[in-house]
Amino acid sequence: MFLIYTRVSTLDQAADDKTSLAEQERVCFGIAMARGIDKMDIDIYSDPGQSGAAPLRFRPEGKKLLAAMRPGDFVCAAKLDRMFRSAGDALQTIEVFREAGVGLILPEMGLEPVTDNGPGKLFFGILSLVADFERTMINDRMKSGKAAKKARGGHIGGEAPYGQRLVGRGRDARLEIEPCEQETVALIVRLRKRGQSLHAVRKRLIKDGHKTRSGKDFQLIQIARVFAYARKVEKEQDEVAKAVA
Repeated sequence: MFLIYTRVSTLDQAADDKTSLAEQERVCFGIAMARGIDKMDIDIYSDPGQSGAAPLRFRPEGKKLLAAMRPGDFVCAAKLDRMFRSAGDALQTIEVFREAGVGLILPEMGLEPVTDNGPGKLFFGILSLVADFERTMINDRMKSGKAAKKARGGHIGGEAPYGQRLVGRGRDARLEIEPCEQETVALIVRLRKRGQSLHAVRKRLIKDGHKTRSGKDFQLIQIARVFAYARKVEKEQDEVAKAVA
């Protein structure tokens, strides 16, 4: 059998002529025809909207493909990064194919299985490292983008910390001061800096009527988190002030 595997990370990409599932199928069908494979001997496994971050064995159709392949079969993916998430994942999975007696064909490397010859395996290793490098660069850019958004006062996800509120949605989301909660934060910071224990701070909060966002009394872990976050913000503000100075 000739097993074709296709994948796109988002449903939007499925409509992109350059990365669409249909285009990937077209490329793989071309390889099958060139090798004289009959259409009746071709199966297609497709993972639309499936991130490449997950290994092949954890993707719905990827898992089915691995279970379906038999010795003597060929598996074809239009591009290296459609099948593998990293160099390590690629090298591990290629061993699975080899042990199963299945040939892996990647059109960007030619018509022959990369599992069958020395030059093909060498090229496969190089491309695997390149794909891994590209993923690392993407992750670095995402981290830089989040850091830049945070520096501008933007919100990078999750619930707003106690003492702040979330304004806007999506890319426009940002954090603003919540005056009522800030009074509680200020009291916690002041008492902790004086050396009072979490138990002592909790008693003071209950006595003065300070409540959590849900209207309940503060627990020790919540007080510790509020103080830790407040100290983190103070440290970041001090670093910014030093950089400006």
